[in-house]
Amino acid sequence: MPVAVEPTSAPRTPRQRPAPRPAARRKPAGRAHGLWPYALIAPAIGGMLYLLVYPLVRAVLISFQDFRLRQLISGNAEFVGLRNYRTLLADPRFWEVVRRTFLFMAVNVVLIMVIATLVALMVERLRRVGRTVVLCSLVLAWAMPVVAATTVFQWLFHSEFGIVNWALTSVGLDSFERYPWFANGTAAFAILVTLIVWQSVPFAAITLYSALTTVPLELYESARLDGAGAGRIFRSVTFPMLRPIFLLVFSLEVIWTFKAFVQIWVMTRGGPGDATTILPVYAVQTALSSQRYDLGSAASMVTVVLMSGVLVLYFRQMFRQEDETR
Repeated sequence: MPVAVEPTSAPRTPRQRPAPRPAARRKPAGRAHGLWPYALIAPAIGGMLYLLVYPLVRAVLISFQDFRLRQLISGNAEFVGLRNYRTLLADPRFWEVVRRTFLFMAVNVVLIMVIATLVALMVERLRRVGRTVVLCSLVLAWAMPVVAATTVFQWLFHSEFGIVNWALTSVGLDSFERYPWFANGTAAFAILVTLIVWQSVPFAAITLYSALTTVPLELYESARLDGAGAGRIFRSVTFPMLRPIFLLVFSLEVIWTFKAFVQIWVMTRGGPGDATTILPVYAVQTALSSQRYDLGSAASMVTVVLMSGVLVLYFRQMFRQEDETR
């Protein structure tokens, strides 16, 4: 008779203890942890305050002082209140410069916005290769330094060696042989407008094109099915969708053209006469020619106030239109 054999139990392995967990790091105190982000951005804020805010405050202070070459050396400047502003506002040349500044700004901003919008719409309709070529060309034009571009334009319109005079005389316009472009106020004004528009269109066009890519294609298809043409589609679909971007680009271009100092100073220094003198150039001329740093600072402050006023009025108008369309 077979005997039942008990199965031998498997040898038990010793139970392994779980590895000890690393001690949890203590979180920093709440106050120190909250101040740490501010400590990281403190150097950038300090640099911005020193490079941007301090010069502005210093200019405001000088505009209320009798600050000339003597005070620049000795440092003892007397406060004269609003006397510099009264002197500035009583100068007929100042008001002529203000009128020219607004004309210069209006012509440039209108041309920039119109041309940039047309370029953006064109780029949107191009194929991939053409779009890449146009965008690369815009970036290269935008990346050119301001002084280098201004020097190129000076040589293009040079009275003796300029390619513009050579091209015009080559097609039979002999009156433009050695024509002094920068000796004519209207011609110099037009050249500066061309230069600033050429420098500003790439940024505006690329920004508007980027915004155009966000408009849903279904809106365009619905508008075409309803029989809308290209102009109607732009007015009723494209522009309302891109209104905030148009507002942003418009504001930046107003600031850009209002402070267009480098191009004018390098090319004409405000001449001939005062034909290309706008407020930033007038401020520098006043400060350097007669060492009246107080009047130059006052002119700069008036420029800031006027530019801010233009932007505020435009913002109010745009916000009012947005409220009416809601």
